Amino acid sequence: MANEATLEVSNYLADNIQVLEGLEAVRKRPAMYIGDTGFKGVHHLIWEVVDNSIDEAMAGYCDTIDVIIREDNSITVKDNGRGIPTGIHTKEKRSALEVVMTVLHAGGKFDKDTYKVSGGLHGVGVSCVNALSTDLRAEVHREGKVFEQEYQKGHPLYPVRVIGDSDRTGTIIHFKPDDTIFTVTEYKYDTVATRLRELSFLNKGIKLTLTDDRELDENGVPRHEEFLSQGGLVEFVSYLDATRPPLIPDPIHMENDKGVVPVEVSMIYNTSYSENVFSYVNNINTIEGGTHVSGFRAALTRTLKGYADKSGILAKEKIEISGDDFREGLTAVISVKVAEPQFEGQTKTKLGNSDVAGAVSQVVSEMLENYLEEHPKEARIIVDKVVLAAKARIAARKAREMVQRKNVLTGTGLPGKLADCSETDPNLCELYLVEGDSAGGTAKQGRNRAFQAILPLRGKILNVEKAQEYRIYENEEIKNMFTAMGVQIGKDGDERALNIDKLRYHKIIIMTDADIDGSHIRTLILTFFFRYMKLLIDNGYVYIAQPPLYLIKKGREERYCWTEAQREAAVREMGAGREESVHIQRYKGLGEMNAEQLWQTTMNPENRSLKQVTVESAAEADHLFSMLMGDEVGPRREFIEKNAKYARVDV
Repeated sequence: MANEATLEVSNYLADNIQVLEGLEAVRKRPAMYIGDTGFKGVHHLIWEVVDNSIDEAMAGYCDTIDVIIREDNSITVKDNGRGIPTGIHTKEKRSALEVVMTVLHAGGKFDKDTYKVSGGLHGVGVSCVNALSTDLRAEVHREGKVFEQEYQKGHPLYPVRVIGDSDRTGTIIHFKPDDTIFTVTEYKYDTVATRLRELSFLNKGIKLTLTDDRELDENGVPRHEEFLSQGGLVEFVSYLDATRPPLIPDPIHMENDKGVVPVEVSMIYNTSYSENVFSYVNNINTIEGGTHVSGFRAALTRTLKGYADKSGILAKEKIEISGDDFREGLTAVISVKVAEPQFEGQTKTKLGNSDVAGAVSQVVSEMLENYLEEHPKEARIIVDKVVLAAKARIAARKAREMVQRKNVLTGTGLPGKLADCSETDPNLCELYLVEGDSAGGTAKQGRNRAFQAILPLRGKILNVEKAQEYRIYENEEIKNMFTAMGVQIGKDGDERALNIDKLRYHKIIIMTDADIDGSHIRTLILTFFFRYMKLLIDNGYVYIAQPPLYLIKKGREERYCWTEAQREAAVREMGAGREESVHIQRYKGLGEMNAEQLWQTTMNPENRSLKQVTVESAAEADHLFSMLMGDEVGPRREFIEKNAKYARVDV
């Protein structure tokens, strides 16, 4: 593929670059262009640059993309594509490279002859990265030469110049995010690795590498990973389901790249009770679904129901089957390539193109029909699972109705253990989910009763990863959470959809001990939220309290510390070199603090530190929760062994 790039470079020239608008507003209102100026925004800069390289790969001109996190948290992205054109742009009268790097929405992806399909359309291009970087350097290998241009805050320091000869093609972008714009400038290895792994599955045959110069092993070698998938979505589904016992031996794979909308789907059934469908359009994760997901679900239900009817199993069981039943225990990845995608929804990640539903539906119907005919044993296993799911759904509905009958929200339907707040505006109200009655009692004494409610949870809640849905609504602690929050299950005809219209608190704070048991309880609660109340996470309502780990005392002077680094600094400063003169108290549980201390350190909005729970990648989160909380011990042990050396004190 890389060799083709040298031969066919002539069809990607300076005048293929179309200019749409300038860069003026990017530095003034960065959040409008990249979402925010925090953790997500700073990582979005990498995605914008990598997207350009992926577009080259999708067009068939690139097969290797390298990402390097430098010691100073600057980033290098290198590919072996054709190289950004450097000739003089006819309209702009300057190098096309400079146009691409300094004009918003300028690039080859707006010219249909250059890129038939582009992933970068959801963003604003590398010029936005340039505008939001203190320094950026573009190096282009093309036409036997090496071209270079450097920029500061989006402004070129000199015209594009030739600095040498080259026998290869490609582009290298090196940039450092502007710390006067971003509140977070430290890159997280796992976040970058997750996205590159996802891209490797979605673009089989493309090698992506990640190197972190900040983390060296005992031999001084930087942390490094390679992501290369030859199987594509089949491997993606196998990776996602690696920690769940399979129901059928191999994934079902469906692909058709001959139509106007190329479609690829891989799916497998497992013994779990949850549905996990992940969808992508031009490599963009469409977290809100859209027409491609609708087409898949319609075809899945129609084809499986047709087969089940024909086999006579449903008539024998005399049970009513719904669309949900066909998706219990299903893990699927849907990937479509759309020339001009139309996105809608709250986060602009819902596909709206109506023609895509039919294209996906046709491919899935035909190929799934063939699979069922050719694999009668697996087909029977799937239909039996569907029947069991229908029975469990009916049991779950009855259990939910029992919970929701109690949730009358007149005050009498609230759990007896809940210490409610006097404020009734959900925007101002906070609910603390506290581990244990003892810590719950301390929290009740220490809270601000006006807007803070406390719900103590006794022991460890049910592990929902291993439980059928109806069991969940029988669990006392989970029932208490449902009724305290005022949420219901069932909305808009979907009996499993979460209804948060009457949610009573817009801050739900998980507060557990800073020990192993506390971590386990927190993970159990987060698993429950991810599987059954993900809408709360998506809306930004779920938080984790950060109680201090240490109290450092010397005489009357006291200092709370949340990290090992803070503890070491406090001991140095307060002890003035004599550590034995300082008393260090390690807090293992919330109960070791009195009400005043708990308020000052963990609950007072002026002093506390809360971590908002967000899902960077639903697919990766699904894989992680099933691995940590599922039945398979091997993958969990392997994960702990692999990541132990990267573990940090904070959670």
